Amino acid sequence: MSVLDPATGKSRFVIVPASYVFLLRETDAGARGRVTEVLLQLRQNTGYMDAHWAAAAAGHIERGETAESAARREALEELAITDLDLAFATAMQRTAHDLPIDERVDFFFTARSWSGEPRIVEPAKCADLRWFALDDLPVPVVPHEAVVLEGLRRGDLAPLTHHGFRLD
Repeated sequence: MSVLDPATGKSRFVIVPASYVFLLRETDAGARGRVTEVLLQLRQNTGYMDAHWAAAAAGHIERGETAESAARREALEELAITDLDLAFATAMQRTAHDLPIDERVDFFFTARSWSGEPRIVEPAKCADLRWFALDDLPVPVVPHEAVVLEGLRRGDLAPLTHHGFRLD
C-alpha cells in the first residue's frame, strides 16, 4: 500500500502497525522445576495464518492509538482481561517482499499480571486457548511470533528485531 507524499509528490509505502501481548506465568513442572508458560491462541477463520498458534491477544493499532493502548484494547476484546502490567519486549520490522501491505512494524509486550481470567471472547476467530511452556511450544506457531518467543525463552531478545529481510 502506498500514499502520495504531498511535500515531494513521490509515492511512499505505508507501514502497518500492530501490537501483541504474550501473557506469561511461572508454574511448577515437577522434576523440571519452575518453567515459564505463555498463553497462545489457535487461529481460525481470520484469513491470516489460520491453524497456527499465536499470541493470545494481538491486532492492528488504530489511528490515534498508542502501541500500549492497542495492546490493552486487544487483551480486553480477545481475552476479557484488564489491568495488564505490560512490559515492552521488542519492536519488529518485517516484510514479505511481494505486497506493499506486507511492510509491518509490530510492538510486542509481555504481561505477568492482569485482572480477570483469560477466556476466548471471539470463538469464530479462536479455536483454542492454551498455556504452553516456552521450551515446549506447539507446532505450528506464526513464524515471526516464533522468533520473539524463542528470544524470550533464551532471555536474549533484542529491543529491535527483524523478520523477512535479507540482512548482511
